[in-house]
Amino acid sequence: MALEDMPTERLRAHVAAELERTRARSALLTDSVDETDLVRQHSPLMSPLVWDLAHIGNQEELWLVRDVGERAPVRCDIDELYDAFKHPRRKRPDLPLLGPTEARDYVAEVRDKVLDILDRAPLEGRRLVDNAFAFGMIVQHEQQHDETMLATHQLRTGSPALDAPAPPSAPADVRSLPGEVLVPGGPFTMGTSTEPWALDNERPAHTVDVPPFFLDTRPVTNGEFMEFLAAGGYDDPRWWSEQGWAHRQRAELGAPQFWERDTDGTWWRTRFGRVERVPPQEPVLHVCYYEAEAYARWARKRLPTEAEWEKAARFDPASGRSQRYPWGDADPTPEHANLGQRHLSPSPAGSYPEGASPLGVRQLIGDVWEWTSGDFHGYPGFVAFPYREYSEVFFGPRYKVLRGGSFGTDGAACRGTFRNWDFPIRRQIFCGFRCARDPRPGELE
Repeated sequence: MALEDMPTERLRAHVAAELERTRARSALLTDSVDETDLVRQHSPLMSPLVWDLAHIGNQEELWLVRDVGERAPVRCDIDELYDAFKHPRRKRPDLPLLGPTEARDYVAEVRDKVLDILDRAPLEGRRLVDNAFAFGMIVQHEQQHDETMLATHQLRTGSPALDAPAPPSAPADVRSLPGEVLVPGGPFTMGTSTEPWALDNERPAHTVDVPPFFLDTRPVTNGEFMEFLAAGGYDDPRWWSEQGWAHRQRAELGAPQFWERDTDGTWWRTRFGRVERVPPQEPVLHVCYYEAEAYARWARKRLPTEAEWEKAARFDPASGRSQRYPWGDADPTPEHANLGQRHLSPSPAGSYPEGASPLGVRQLIGDVWEWTSGDFHGYPGFVAFPYREYSEVFFGPRYKVLRGGSFGTDGAACRGTFRNWDFPIRRQIFCGFRCARDPRPGELE
């Protein structure tokens, strides 16, 4: 049942279950390492895990305890410590942060108050609480930080701390899957005005006319990226933009992050503390925008625009409407997509036929965040809500948009309209890509 159709008590029960499920994931990510690892900064790009944990609680207190619940503060003395805009990540270890025990006690106390508020607060009457939006915003915020903490686990050294079953093998029909499909030209509805928990940058719904284009049916694989490496792609400036080539030289890029090649030419990767051969059938992971852009040019293709990506992921040519997901409007299941840290790696390219779009494009949701060529900006009619710092302060050409989520993204924080963004040099996130191309002369006749 859609959120907006749920009776109030059922909606309260749903929210409580989402809060509990999300907190269990946060606990797994923080309880799986010792206190030394919790307070250590594993990379200047990331916060200590203990900062993320207390920040989750502080945001929950600010919005649900103080605003929705109109209750007295739990710890107003720590607001500035856990304000993400006050302190860059690289400087957070120097702050007088709550220790592991204190942080756990704090988030537990906040949660107790939130569950009491959930039982009593009206879930209608103002935009912040309609359809439990503020609670959904907090669920998504915590899940986003859970994915950030998962990326921190990938950067930490030492013995493995996390475990999960391997993804299923590729489906039997993967060999017969066409390499690309034609996405017909024409208008479609981009964004949403009706998704109850959609965030401000996904709104409002608006019509975009997209010319016809071809899109790969699956993400680019490790094996395909190895061909780019073998062809000297990292050493040939023809494939790189001016900014990309400058960054490639400055950062001395030579392969995806966490890859190393041994003396016989075999590529190995480190995956959550385990060293393994790079599996050629998996979508390539941990490449920055510039690497993705260079590969696409080498392959005589390009990255899709953000509108192209969303049209391929949501538009149903038979009905003419935009769906919530490639497969329809139903929430994702394990048969549709690799989400929620169920596995600790992407599934083989071409997986999840039940999650395919009406045109047959697979893995648009889950597995790897996909770089698009779009800069991050607000849609026509954008209105910041409930605060400018969620989206608006990031608008502009400095950030590129990623779509679709990864194996570390939870279903509550991923849908066909969801937008992620980051600097084009970033690759510690679970990012990959797929290619698009324009029709050749006469190809559509």
